[in-house]
Amino acid sequence: MPRQTFERELQHLQDEVLTLGSMVEKAITGSVEALKRGDQEAARQIVADDLRINRKRFDIEEECIQLVATQQPMASDLRAIVAALHIIVDLERMADHAEGIARIAIMMGGELPLKPLIDIPRMADKAVEMLRRSLVAFINRDVEEARRICEEDDLVDGLYDQIYRELLTYMLQDPRNITRATYLLWVAHNLERIADRATNICERAVFLATGKMEELDVSKY
Repeated sequence: MPRQTFERELQHLQDEVLTLGSMVEKAITGSVEALKRGDQEAARQIVADDLRINRKRFDIEEECIQLVATQQPMASDLRAIVAALHIIVDLERMADHAEGIARIAIMMGGELPLKPLIDIPRMADKAVEMLRRSLVAFINRDVEEARRICEEDDLVDGLYDQIYRELLTYMLQDPRNITRATYLLWVAHNLERIADRATNICERAVFLATGKMEELDVSKY
């Protein structure tokens, strides 16, 4: 394959990673909206759509394997392919977390959450922002932006701690709140994990730019 054609294939691979990222972003925002509205139909659609996300991940993985097997890429090109392979795994896992939120909305049977959701949507917005920016950092090989995004993960962790304390208070005040409060704790945990996986993407962006793997968000360990 001529170099120019190979570069087009690499560009297509990156475009496919961005497409998968867009699908995952839609799943995250949709799951939280379904939870807020008690929308069972929307939640079930997100669960069903997770199969499409899984299929997309596998298709991209196959594309990566084909490029490695047939083109014997140079070191920098190989890093791009390897980084993409790892990123699509994190994206697929993010979608699993979004599916988990949708399943919680289904478990709630259309009942509205224990309390008006304020910090959970804020967590979701920040996690989605981190996801979007991490993919841009990957495409642009932007090391400094990748590091900034990882530092912002503390904001998500802070919101999680705040939600945990508040829901614990609800449980202590009335044991009848325990089940509904636990649902929201699960949601917050899923969002916290999504943000952690965005930092994983940032680590791959740094790897792609520098050839070195670094743990940028040591708090997740």
